[in-house]
Amino acid sequence: MEERKTSLQQIDYTLLFLLFILMCFSLLAIYSGSGQYYSEDPTYFVKRQVIWFIIGIVVMVMVMVLDYDLLKNFSILFYGIGLVSLLLVKFSPLGYYKNGSQRWLDLGFTLLQPSEFMKIFLIIALAHLLYRITTEKRSEDLRSDLLIVGKILAVGLPPFYLILDQPDLGTALVIGSVMATMLLMSGVAWRILFMLGMCVIAGLMVLIWLHNHYFDLFEIFIKSHQLDRIYGWLSPEEHSAGYGYQLVQAMKGIGSGQLYGSGFLQGVQTQSDRIPEIHTDFIFTVIGEEFGFIGATVLIVTYFLLFYRMIIIALTCNNYYGTYLVSGVIGLLVFQVFQNIAMTIGLMPITGLALPFISYGGSALLTNMLAVGIVLNVSMRTRHYMFEAEEPVS
Repeated sequence: MEERKTSLQQIDYTLLFLLFILMCFSLLAIYSGSGQYYSEDPTYFVKRQVIWFIIGIVVMVMVMVLDYDLLKNFSILFYGIGLVSLLLVKFSPLGYYKNGSQRWLDLGFTLLQPSEFMKIFLIIALAHLLYRITTEKRSEDLRSDLLIVGKILAVGLPPFYLILDQPDLGTALVIGSVMATMLLMSGVAWRILFMLGMCVIAGLMVLIWLHNHYFDLFEIFIKSHQLDRIYGWLSPEEHSAGYGYQLVQAMKGIGSGQLYGSGFLQGVQTQSDRIPEIHTDFIFTVIGEEFGFIGATVLIVTYFLLFYRMIIIALTCNNYYGTYLVSGVIGLLVFQVFQNIAMTIGLMPITGLALPFISYGGSALLTNMLAVGIVLNVSMRTRHYMFEAEEPVS
């Protein structure tokens, strides 16, 4: 027997409510942190963020309307468009250079960052790949598992390299997190995942060895500005006048917030223009300083509940493709939240990743709203059976 519900009843309103809480956090933090940039109009960035939220909601609803199962038919097309766009950024006259990186396409009327959309295209492509593997009969042996790993790497490494070469280490690491999530969901033996982890650790050790003994070779893999950020992360006080400046000022702000915070619009670090781009990459500093430990905890708990709801949707979905899609979105968002907050408090190097749904910015917000739209789409179209075993929908 099947429980039949209307589409509106199937919408996960808990997920929407948590998203609304994050939007409120975003607008408050952006208003507080961006007033210093436009003193004549303190609401300038807030009004623009509201517009981006409205556009993002429209995109999310549009994604919810279409059956997510149809995405399988366009996965190769989307992936191809994403790769071609990244190649155009690197090799065509449309590639736009700014702030030491070439990440955008200059379309004349606007700048487009293909790497943001490539995140979603990669999730769709890898989900389709795993769906085909799951629905096909395969032998449970080492050769079969290695073949699966090879296929995932073959799909994920080209965009990873192209984005890393822009250079955009933060987004490249997000691509890597999506690949890692899909590897975990692929069902390959744990010994293979362990070996892959050891390979990553060995690669890091080789880089450290090259840094200490063959610096010329080391510079081939790590750019000078990336190395400066690592120095600023490891010894922020020593490099407080350079790449450690942002981190030192951010930690001072968060530390001064203590338990209850200094109060809305009362943060010394936030309001004094001491932290560059505080309304984008370092927006967690605003929350930590002005709302204190309690405010930061509420934000982090909201994220945990958001991811918990997504995990429930992935586990209860009776279509393998939907499960893989939601899992990819979880990997996408979890890493960005972890990396952004960790870099703000000195646990990770600064990579320039935005805090999902909180930081000011259009392209990243649209990508994340699109991702949530996919999750809500899967939730709406999950059928629940009372007595029958769940089966994947072809």
